[in-house]
Amino acid sequence: MHPLVQLLPGSAVDDPDVLAAYRHDRASFCPSGDPAVLVRARSTEEVSVALRWASEHRVPVVPQGARTGLSGAANALDGCVLLCLEKMAQIVEIDVAEQLAVVRPGVLNGALAAAVAERGLYYPPDPGSMEISTIGGNVATNAGGMCCVKYGVTGDFVRGLEVVLADGRVMRTGRRTAKGVAGYDLTSLFVGSEGTLGVITEITLALRPAARRPLTAVAFFPSPADACRAVAAYLGEGHRPSVLEFMDAETVRAVSALVDLGFPPEVGGVLIAQSDAGAAAEELAAFERAALDCKADEVVVADDPAEGELLMQARRLVGPAHEALGTSLVDDVCVPRGRLAELVEGLDVIAAEHGVRITCAGHAGDGNMHPSVIFDDTDPAQVAAAQAAFAAVMDLGLRLGGTITGEHGVGVLKRDWLARELDDAALWTHRQLKASLDPLGILNPGRVFA
Repeated sequence: MHPLVQLLPGSAVDDPDVLAAYRHDRASFCPSGDPAVLVRARSTEEVSVALRWASEHRVPVVPQGARTGLSGAANALDGCVLLCLEKMAQIVEIDVAEQLAVVRPGVLNGALAAAVAERGLYYPPDPGSMEISTIGGNVATNAGGMCCVKYGVTGDFVRGLEVVLADGRVMRTGRRTAKGVAGYDLTSLFVGSEGTLGVITEITLALRPAARRPLTAVAFFPSPADACRAVAAYLGEGHRPSVLEFMDAETVRAVSALVDLGFPPEVGGVLIAQSDAGAAAEELAAFERAALDCKADEVVVADDPAEGELLMQARRLVGPAHEALGTSLVDDVCVPRGRLAELVEGLDVIAAEHGVRITCAGHAGDGNMHPSVIFDDTDPAQVAAAQAAFAAVMDLGLRLGGTITGEHGVGVLKRDWLARELDDAALWTHRQLKASLDPLGILNPGRVFA
């Protein structure tokens, strides 16, 4: 029996069948080892106990949420402690007057959004996995979503954290107040750290008043590059829609196999725009003008809110739709909006060079695209081609002045690419921060950087 099973009865298990179910997240090409024990923590104290024991015995700890990630950051290491926080799923407080919520890390994003909506409030970060991903995981990767173009990413809403450090000590960062600049910004340090600096056990989040019911428009283009040029033209005029999403032709066909969209059969690229502003009609009229100026074949403004919701649901079905196409390696590059057209044109070149299919959808409004390499994982040649194509996409994103990830995190999948994106001084700073907070190197070792 593992010692943690005795220390944390009812929360720690070492049954091999249970451990196997928690070994990895949803990333492709990321190895997972054989963990020694799984701790499904129910409290901050249990997290602290697990980390104290791991620190004393120098055993690696891999924090986990719902394991919906796409970078391998939650994958087990041989002999590690898997520290799963999915059972810490309490909404501790919703303060309407202060417009904030206090939650435990296992709360699902969709559940929080629904709970605050009942109180007349709004939590904007909405990753495509919002119904299955946890707030703790969203914070750990600084997740984005479809509303980022107007409202920002998860980190823009995190006011404070409770964090258990590598040696088991509990620390609070940040504040509940609307403003606060005392000391270093430790809260931001832990947001996006992917479990390498500490384990987050409570999150204080800023909320907004409930948004207006949005108006939705969809524009159809002869090519994906035309759609991307429309994004730059529209936003360059100063407009800020609440949503501006992109799907290429292959993605539209995949989603259409699940739900009848009624889109033109020969469409090359699609933009879905929403506005929840008071002048939503004017904002979407400007979208229509920009789209038509960039060769859109047609622009339709949905008068019926249900029709608008159907369009958004279609965008959320991109992930499930890809599963029907075969194995997919999902990328997550973010480039300046003015270079989106170059990105999608470059994807065609990469697909042809490597003999693979590459589909593309994404949050065009903030330049964050998700090219997906589709391949047959039973064919070694296809696997090698997919990996090469994935690397070529990463390289293209950097050459266009972009970044290797806009919301999925680095994990294992992209750690070698982070070393290319950062300069030597920045990489040194990363390592120094890691060494100061985790001197024994037990927290998610080998993730983010080697």
